[in-house]
Parts: sequence; structure tokens; C-alpha cells
Amino acid sequence: MVSTPTRTGPGKSRSGDAATVGRAAGNAQPRKLISRLRSGVSGFWSTLEGSGKSRSNSTYYLVLGASLALTAIGIIMVLSASSVESIAAGESPYSLAAKQGMFAGLGIVMMLVLSRINVVWLKRFAWPAVILAVALLLLVLVIGKRVLGNQNWIEVGGFTFQPSEYAKFALVLWMATVLSVKAKLLDKWMHALVPIVPVAAVIITLIVLGHDLGTSLVVMLIMAAGLFFGGVNLKLFASAGGVAAAAALVLALTSGNRMCRITAWMGQGCTGASDIGFQSEQGMSALASGGWLGVGLGQSRQKYQWIPEAHNDFIFAVIGEELGLVGTLVVLVLFALLAVAIYRIVSQQEDLFARVLGGSIMAWMLGQAAINMAMVAGLLPVIGVPLPFISYGGSALVMSLCGVGVVLSLARAQMVPAKSSKPRRWPAIFARKRT
Repeated sequence: MVSTPTRTGPGKSRSGDAATVGRAAGNAQPRKLISRLRSGVSGFWSTLEGSGKSRSNSTYYLVLGASLALTAIGIIMVLSASSVESIAAGESPYSLAAKQGMFAGLGIVMMLVLSRINVVWLKRFAWPAVILAVALLLLVLVIGKRVLGNQNWIEVGGFTFQPSEYAKFALVLWMATVLSVKAKLLDKWMHALVPIVPVAAVIITLIVLGHDLGTSLVVMLIMAAGLFFGGVNLKLFASAGGVAAAAALVLALTSGNRMCRITAWMGQGCTGASDIGFQSEQGMSALASGGWLGVGLGQSRQKYQWIPEAHNDFIFAVIGEELGLVGTLVVLVLFALLAVAIYRIVSQQEDLFARVLGGSIMAWMLGQAAINMAMVAGLLPVIGVPLPFISYGGSALVMSLCGVGVVLSLARAQMVPAKSSKPRRWPAIFARKRT
């Protein structure tokens, strides 16, 4: 006698239900795994950024923590990358690292001071700051110190100062002040571009006359970011981008060294300068030899006078060699966290002055970091832009930390004040006994 499966419904059997349930259970497991992964990532991010009223508070500490961590990494890597050349020059292996630490201390103090100041109070210094920047850039062309073909430093008492780094900070403050005053007129192209573009063009021209194309590109980026966050009509950026591209092309064609750098980046030879791509090749070799975990802190082989300016423009290559892919990813993550935190602060600003100020500082630091790391990785030609917070250079480090101080001031204005609580009572051990 043949048995038939018991029907549980029209056209369905128990065996069919079991197969359907089994397939559903099998499909549900990957979905549960993906759901748990998403919830874990969202939970980690919520913990990182905070929620509700504590979000602004956590953003403040995220900016502060990422900046201090990058500064600490910079001092350590400057010590590692510069020790060999310092010994070869007859100096202490700690000489450059000690100077970097001194400037880091000065920059942190200025950062904390600026973080306690209301940024609106800084408006009164906007015009004097930009006038001083232009004067210093003119002075550097007269008495400036020339290093590796660039005349960008003024030497005073054994210390060198780079006015172009100060000019970035001054331009950011000045643009925010001018655009906030002309807020109701920015829909007209004349008011949107004047006097921002002419003053920025003067600063860029003076920097280019010192043969520093990399810094001039960063200043262009700052100017574009200021106009963007100021709400200028986006149609103006098309024409401005065309003018900037034409200017960059002219600057490249009028300099044999720049053309050789571009042709070397494109994999072509350059007559009379066969070693023009040497620095880029050695940087790529350092990144490749680092592997996943690196050769060890202080164990770089490329820093033995193989990579020119190993402690400055190409310090990211030394990080990749000594700390490996993990070390480079740590630096990338810190810059990413800094970018997200600053953007969160800027996006919550209702005042035009604060929005332009914070947005320009974000473009300055993150744009310069992206250019440097892309240059070291071979994605851009070598244009001589230091890595913020990490590359050796007192002027750049102090000005970067001052920019962070301004961002922290904006974040403090958004922080939720602590709820009033009962007055503190001294512990019983310190309390006076009543007689």
C-alpha cells in the first residue's frame, strides 16, 4: 500500500513546507549576518560621534584628539626620518625632532588660546592680517632664504619663518570677514569675486615668484573653498576653473623643471634631467618595501640619503616603509576622522562668517594632506607640498594648529553646557566638625 503525503492546504504538502522553510532559513542567515554587521558599524559610529545633545561635545574631542595624534606621530617620524642626515651633518640625531617638538608645544598653546576665543572677535584682525601677509611675502622676495630652488623663508636668529604658511591662515580669516559683510550681495558676480579674487591673486603671484607652485595651488584651493562655502553661484566656478587651469598650464610651460616633473610623472624621459623622477621612484620603493607591517620603527633603509627631503615632503613614504600599510592606514583614518568632524561642525553653522571660516580651514588641511599623499603614491607629480601636522616645519605646524584652534572655538559654541547640579560638598575627611 502506497502512502501519500498528508495535505496541509490546497496544493501543498508537509514535505514542501519543510523545503520552503529550509530555504528561507538558509537565506535568513546571511541576512542576519549583514544586519548584525550593519548594526555593529552603526553602533560603533554612534558611540564615536555621540547622540543627541552629546554629539557636539564628542565632535570637539574628535577634532582635538585627531589633531594631537597626528602631531605626535609627526614628531616621532621626524625623529626617525631626520636622524641619519643630522648625524651626517655633524649634529645631534634629535636636533630636528627637538625643534619640531618645541614648535608643537607653541602651536598647542596657541591652539588652546584660540579655542577659548569667540571667533567673531577675530574679525577686527582680518585686514591687518592680510596686509601683513602681503608685506611678508614681498619681504621674502628681497631678503628671503633660498632652499632647494625655493625662496620662501625668512631667517631670524637661527630660526626660519615661512610667510606663505601664515598667508594661508590670514587669507582664510580675511575671506570669511569680507564675505560675511557682503552676504546680501553675493548673488552678483562682481561682488562675489571682488575683492576676494584680486587679493588672492596677489598672494598667489608673490608665492609663485618664490618658485613655490605647490603652496600656490593650496592657496587656490582655499580661495575656491571660501567662495563655495560663502554660497557663490556655482556657474562662476566653471569660468574660474578654466582660468586656473590656463594659469597652471602657463606656469608649467614656462618652467623647464616643472615640465620635467610632469613628463617624469607620465613615464617619459626628460632631456638634461634624467634623475628628475628619482625622488618619486624612491618614495614608491619605500612604500613597496614596507609591506603590511613595515620593517620597524627607525629601520628605514630609504632614509639613508636615498629619499631627498625624507623628513619633509616625503615623510609619508618613510611611514609606509617603517610602519607598513597599517601605519599609512592609521594616518589616513586620522585625517578622515578630522575631515568628518570639521565638516559636521561647518554644516551646523548658521552664521556665514563661521561657515566660511571653518570650511576654508577644512579645505586647507585636508586638501593639502590629499595632495601630499597622492604625490608620494605617484598619483600626482612631485610639487613640494608638506603633509600637515606630520612633515617637518615649524611654521606649517604652528599655523595648522592655529587653524584647529579656530575650529575648536566653533565647536565650543555648539557644545551643550553641563546641567546645573547641586553645589559640591567637601568630602567628610576635609569637612570641619561642628562643635
